[in-house]
Parts: sequence; structure tokens; C-alpha cells
Amino acid sequence: MLYELIIVLLIGIDQASKIWALNSLKEMESIPIIENVFHLTYVENRGAAFGMLQNNQSIFIIVALTASVFGLYYLHTKKVNFLGKVSIILIIAGAIGNLIDRIRIGFVVDYFDFRFIWEYVFNIADIFVVVGTIMLCAYIIFFEEEKQVK
Repeated sequence: MLYELIIVLLIGIDQASKIWALNSLKEMESIPIIENVFHLTYVENRGAAFGMLQNNQSIFIIVALTASVFGLYYLHTKKVNFLGKVSIILIIAGAIGNLIDRIRIGFVVDYFDFRFIWEYVFNIADIFVVVGTIMLCAYIIFFEEEKQVK
């Protein structure tokens, strides 16, 4: 039950930030924090990462639900170290955070705009998924093999 509580807390942080973006940024469109480097920019993302697969909500819903169910199953049934658990929790929280947007309003609210890196805008749920995926890869590369050797 602890895993689920942490996931709910992370989803709450993500959803609160998106509600703020909807209520505050939508009318302004963009607020420069550091001019031409980092802006808060309101974007309605109807696709996946980097806007790919626009308007295919059913695919995203199925993938998010499948990843979440599998992740929870894995957390509760497999021996996973701290790194593995945190990575799975982050991925689930991010997937569900964006899933809630897709179901509730038909698109994902994005607002972090690092203009000096790339032209894509993202949100906290996206950060959870990317960081969780990187951590999961590290877990698989460095720790998954240890379980098989023993």
C-alpha cells in the first residue's frame, strides 16, 4: 500500500501543477523566467513524447494502463532493490498523471519550456517517466544480472 500512496502523492503534485498552468498560463501563453532560456509556456499536447502520434488517445490510454498494472504487479511480486522500486513508481506516476489529463480534458498540459535545449515543452509527469525510465535502465544493467547470478 505504501507504493500506491507514494504514486498518488506524485500524481497529486503533477495534477496541481497542471491545474495551475491551466488557470494561470493559458491566458498568458508564456512567462519568461530566464529570457530565451527557460519559460513557462502553456501547451496543449494531443500526442505523445514530442507531440508524436497526435490525436491517438486510445493508444496512450491502453499503454498507460498496461504499464501501470504491470508496474504495480512487479512491485508487489518481484524482488526489486530501491533503485528499481523508485524507477517503477516514477514511471507509473507519470503515466497516470498524463492519463488523467487525456481522459479529463482530452490533451496533456505541458508548461516547462527550456528553449536553449530544444523546442519541446513538457510537464512534471514527463519528468517522472523520463527519469524513471533512465533509472530502470540503470537498474536492469547494473542490478538485474546480480539476481540471476546468485
